[in-house]
Amino acid sequence: MRVQAREKRNVEVTMAKNSGANTGTTDWKNGLYDLLRKEGVTQFCYVPDAGHSVLIERSLADPEVHAVSLTTEEEGVALIAGAHLGGARAVLLMQSSGVGNCVNMLSLIKWGKFPFLTLVSMRGEFGEGNPWQFAMGQSVEPVLHAMGVICMRVEHPEDVLPTVNAALTMTFKSGQAVAVMLGQKLLGAKSFERGAT
Repeated sequence: MRVQAREKRNVEVTMAKNSGANTGTTDWKNGLYDLLRKEGVTQFCYVPDAGHSVLIERSLADPEVHAVSLTTEEEGVALIAGAHLGGARAVLLMQSSGVGNCVNMLSLIKWGKFPFLTLVSMRGEFGEGNPWQFAMGQSVEPVLHAMGVICMRVEHPEDVLPTVNAALTMTFKSGQAVAVMLGQKLLGAKSFERGAT
């Protein structure tokens, strides 16, 4: 059963990788995974997304980590609360469009005062070619602020590790809810040209 789950996850990650994102260098992405692990994050929950493909792949390959594929992003909010209650640290990997799916469940974090860390791959901004992504992409920060989540934005590779390190401190030492938004200037906009990979 566990082998089937790993195979299914491998297919999901392959689908995410082939979705057309211009992900650029993976140096900062590998450094990001290493930082999360160094700081004790052992649970990675995600909906497959090209912007998070390196983090997803590495979490699936790491025998000391629980990588959980979600059917909807709001499940990740509950998973993070449960991880905290069980003495573990977790991170939710999601695309900006998934933030809208979390609004009601974020009340659990707000009123339960659970530490919460999410990394959000942004859409609907710099170079976006899909008009459907703009509404939620432009609403992410106001929505998260309304639910009491501190928002931090990263646009350049050299800012990823210091920003996420600060977010880890704010989350796991100060008990805050923090979202690090990885902008499209950093990740690259998806290409929608025929034959693009």
